[in-house]
Amino acid sequence: MPLKTPKFWSGLNWQSILLFPLSFIWRFGHYLRQKNTQPKKINIPIICVGNLTVGGSGKTPVVITLCRFLSGIGKSPSVLTRGFGGNKKGPVFVDRTLHQSSDVGDEPLMMAHSIEVCVSRERPLGAYHIIANKQADCIVMDDGLQNPTLEKDLKLAVFDGKFGIGNGLLLPAGPMREKLEDGLRNVDMVIFNGEDETNLTRKIPSNIPIFTGELLPDDEIIENMKNRRVFGFAGIGNPSRFFKTLNNIGANIVGEAHFADHHPYTNADMTQLYEEANQAGSELVTTQKDWMRLPTEWRDRVLTIPVRIHFSATDSIKIVSYLETTFKNVFSS
Repeated sequence: MPLKTPKFWSGLNWQSILLFPLSFIWRFGHYLRQKNTQPKKINIPIICVGNLTVGGSGKTPVVITLCRFLSGIGKSPSVLTRGFGGNKKGPVFVDRTLHQSSDVGDEPLMMAHSIEVCVSRERPLGAYHIIANKQADCIVMDDGLQNPTLEKDLKLAVFDGKFGIGNGLLLPAGPMREKLEDGLRNVDMVIFNGEDETNLTRKIPSNIPIFTGELLPDDEIIENMKNRRVFGFAGIGNPSRFFKTLNNIGANIVGEAHFADHHPYTNADMTQLYEEANQAGSELVTTQKDWMRLPTEWRDRVLTIPVRIHFSATDSIKIVSYLETTFKNVFSS
């Protein structure tokens, strides 16, 4: 079920204190799973992009950009993902002509526009399925830092620069999937989606490289949206980032609607949104991820703002170097 990120996760308050004892149950369950699972090793590199918090941090754009980097150095990546929000257990390759977001999830459907994507609840089965059916020489694992079923060769943690780690508490008292220090011991690289506004950088060990990217639309989209009257709506982990993007590119935002992450839009939802936008003399606009979850008949009536995560030229070169080193390490061992 889609859920909105609780506001109390952003700080310490009576709600987080009340739920704090339950965090020990979460931590113990995580410990047991890690201890009792033997990860499987496959014969091509696995690059895992995950986060230490729940909710949106910008993982999917990072996955897409990493695949672009890998293709640029002559590699053939496939994405392996659980397919959150979809009903197919897999393993199955996403086919945009056959599948809807209700089948495979909104993010896999979005990524499949330019990348080979395999959905599999059981990650090892998905990895073997990719190797058996595609000419892939590496796998980019979307989410899964806490999934112990596969050995990973390069592990990246993505943080939202504005939210950071919230109150820093474990679920359900806070947004953390695992304690920060435990999670950081298990990663090779940290990527911030936007500038670090919470000073989280100082808590990251100096031996872990840190890169900062920015989610931006292409120039053509920016030019097309300037001064355009729009009514924005979003059901993602951090909707405020979408509305900030709209504002930054010069759109004239006359209304906003916030939904839970992965919200499955209905005809009733869209009719209400359309009426509100029409009354305000504006057009509906949403994220690319949300657009995947719209009823098909509504898609032509809603604008979308595709974004990519942009790194500086220097950081891009360094990230590519880490990817190349990963290949060397895997095939020399």
